[in-house]
Amino acid sequence: MALLKVKFNQKKRVKLAQGLWLMNWFSVFAGILVFSMGLFLKIELRKRSEVMDNSESHFVPNSLILMGILSCAFNGFAGKICYDSLDPAKFAKWKPLLKPYLALCCVFNILIFFVALMCFLMRGSLDSTLAQGLKNGMKFYRDTDTPGRCFMKKTIDMLQIEFKCCGNNGYKDWFEIQWISNRYLDFSSKEVKDRIKSNVDGRYLVDGVPFSCCNPSSPRPCIQYQVTNNSAHYSYDYQTEELNLWRRGCREALLNYYSGMMSSMGAVTLLVWLFEMSVMVGLRLLHTSLESIANPEDPECESEGWILENSLKDTFKSALENLKKLGKFNQVEAGGEGAEGEEGGKTPAITTVS
Repeated sequence: MALLKVKFNQKKRVKLAQGLWLMNWFSVFAGILVFSMGLFLKIELRKRSEVMDNSESHFVPNSLILMGILSCAFNGFAGKICYDSLDPAKFAKWKPLLKPYLALCCVFNILIFFVALMCFLMRGSLDSTLAQGLKNGMKFYRDTDTPGRCFMKKTIDMLQIEFKCCGNNGYKDWFEIQWISNRYLDFSSKEVKDRIKSNVDGRYLVDGVPFSCCNPSSPRPCIQYQVTNNSAHYSYDYQTEELNLWRRGCREALLNYYSGMMSSMGAVTLLVWLFEMSVMVGLRLLHTSLESIANPEDPECESEGWILENSLKDTFKSALENLKKLGKFNQVEAGGEGAEGEEGGKTPAITTVS
């Protein structure tokens, strides 16, 4: 028994074709939307590429851009088919292409569903990318005189100001790296010498943070140096007092920003996928209803349309049998080629009569 069998007369077929034509053009605009989302996400990721460890994070925007282009192409083509289906003479040229086209539509819908899922599942990969990228970026913060890294200080400062964050996981990350360039250190000073000698790597480590970590909403002037030294500041206890520094790490801030963006894009892409699925189902009904017309010379006669010619169970069994036949055929071909090779490799014996 056919799956989702529907009876059609000429009026219903015309309405279906017109409705599908309209839906296809809506799908073209949906494809433009998906393309625009991918482009926007790619631009946003490129803005912070200096604090990202690799280019894997661009898989999602690149996929969205590709799906948007394919959606426009597929639906523009389907719109033309639906328009020509109103004229039997014009539709005849599209008949041989419809089955391969519907198969491609199935593959396309699987891909767009996969891309929508990836929008929700990229958080883990993005987390590790940001963690390592920010760690490296903070190490290069002091290299304002090094070609290729001189921009990193500005990048990190603007990032911390824009996202109201400090460090990788928090402000204490700055205590573990030398973020002040040697150019601005007085090596004749005893304090500088003592600090450099106090650690194995010979770095100038301080319990301070860059100015961009300061919270301008705090009523107290920013305490960015000697953050953990209570005696250095009047009426101050860093363990109990709410510091006037941003508490949140930039990894968390960026992760929440991009995850929220990709989740919204994933939801929109899922809606586009549902719409594409409905268009594909409608196109299949139109295709089968036009093919099953008993008398092509009488366009007003009734016909039947369906999604699958047999039930899901029978279709699955048929597909498995076809795959088995194909496997056996390949084995037979491989066996035949092997036998021919053995025969060709044999050298005929030559008898010499003296």
